[in-house]
Amino acid sequence: MKYTIDDFSQLIDHTNLHAYANHDDMKKLCLEAKEYHFKMVAINQVQSAICAKELANSDVHIGAAISFPLGQTTIASKVFDTKDAIKNGATEIDYVVNLTEVKNSNWDYITDEMSQIVEICRENNVISKVIFENCYLEKSEIKQLAEIAKVVKPDFIKTSTGFGTGGATIADVKLMKETVGDIVKVKAAGGIRNTDDFLALIAAGAERIGTSSGIKIINVLKERFAKDNVSYIDL
Repeated sequence: MKYTIDDFSQLIDHTNLHAYANHDDMKKLCLEAKEYHFKMVAINQVQSAICAKELANSDVHIGAAISFPLGQTTIASKVFDTKDAIKNGATEIDYVVNLTEVKNSNWDYITDEMSQIVEICRENNVISKVIFENCYLEKSEIKQLAEIAKVVKPDFIKTSTGFGTGGATIADVKLMKETVGDIVKVKAAGGIRNTDDFLALIAAGAERIGTSSGIKIINVLKERFAKDNVSYIDL
């Protein structure tokens, strides 16, 4: 597939999930997202309203993180927070699965949780992403979560929060993509800080990349495009 610079920018969720991020940090994040034409700003739920205001006249999405980063809240809590984020302007939802119930092999619970949150997103025309946090999972658990997603059909399944003991890997992206096929998209996030890793994860099947290094990645790509005198890269 051929990718222009703007195509690559549109794969990036421009991220600031720091607990200490203030309103000026959010405004800066939104300005950068507009300047580089990133797909989304990835933020903590409480920042939804300010980012919605800053991005009101743009096509940049507002992505609220739900039950972040541990996923250890009840379904009712996640449902409330999802609705609250959407009410405050979120146009995408990235929620963390209940890892306790994954480890309990309580797949009915996981299916119910996913179904309820995805349905709220569908009703509100909001993109849904399910964060697995693969660094804590066995390959069989990753595969089972992906199999559930094939049935529930969120828009994306996602590798990581970026706050666990590990982030996105090519092997995990390939496993997730091979399992869901074209039914659900895959987002890679966590530890993606350079252009070569960015390109490798896209080649492995990721259709969205969460990173706080998007500006650096795109600037390096611009230099490569100029050096090679090309208008696209074929991956």
